[in-house]
Amino acid sequence: MVEVVAALIRDGDRFMICQRPAHKPSPLLWEFVGGKVEPGETKEEALVREAREELDVTLSVGDEFMDAVHQYPDITVHLTLFNAFISEGDPKLLEHNDIKWITPDRISEFSFSPTLGNILKRIAEL
Repeated sequence: MVEVVAALIRDGDRFMICQRPAHKPSPLLWEFVGGKVEPGETKEEALVREAREELDVTLSVGDEFMDAVHQYPDITVHLTLFNAFISEGDPKLLEHNDIKWITPDRISEFSFSPTLGNILKRIAEL
């Protein structure tokens, strides 16, 4: 099982989603900033590192929003989504194709990774 973390970054009633690049797996699907937890890292440390690498921002990581397990044909992913906010910097497109700030009622307008199914349902209820 691969441990993956992601950030539910909020700004008022909106939250940030990022579009995967066309040349990576799950091309052009929408996701939350984050990635794999490396050996020796806590989940929170991994999330801070990933946000720096992908968006050039510093995150303040809060409590766990929700987690989910998804079985792909070749891998099982355990995703932990944390509440977070940007404490320093403005998001830059270093790895993603696009960044959007959306309200929960707009979730259905975007195609997300299957791993996020139940998480997106919970966010839609916010």
